[in-house]
Amino acid sequence: MSEPQDANAARARLVELLWRCGQEERAALSELYRLTSAKLFGIVFRICGERQGAEDVLQDVYLTIWKRAGAYESHRASPITWLATIARNRAIDWRRAQGKRVFSAIDEAAPIPDDRPGAEAGLLADEAERRLHLCLDALEERARDAIRTAFFDGLTYAELAEARAVPLGTMKSWVRRGLIRLKECVEQ
Repeated sequence: MSEPQDANAARARLVELLWRCGQEERAALSELYRLTSAKLFGIVFRICGERQGAEDVLQDVYLTIWKRAGAYESHRASPITWLATIARNRAIDWRRAQGKRVFSAIDEAAPIPDDRPGAEAGLLADEAERRLHLCLDALEERARDAIRTAFFDGLTYAELAEARAVPLGTMKSWVRRGLIRLKECVEQ
């Protein structure tokens, strides 16, 4: 049997067991417990942080499942999602009722990624931007205007040529020569 068929069969089995629990069949609850308790205990234990509390919560989880199984709707959620949601919510309720929080040492905390560039990279970027603007300002006015309009406003050569009432070849030459001068200036 392939994995998708196994998964579908397991899902169908859980749906059937929930339906039977809704019909108050104790054997169905027993089998449901056997099939799902390890997963649900893992969820509850992770949230509770202590074994005794997790065991108590797990008992409450299955009591809730027994009471609500008849309300389960298979078209709204998979059975394991429905069960895991009940387990998670009961464990969170338990944690809140305890009124305590578990804190770890700062050394155990995961590092927080920082996408921002460091101070040195920021200074280099600022300097490069300043240099680019100085070099742009040093260009001949028509080349500077064409380059700025092309890159900042997104106009094509044809649109630039039409807006400036010059031939397309002339506009291309202005931009090309301006970019060559700009590159030379920035690289100095």
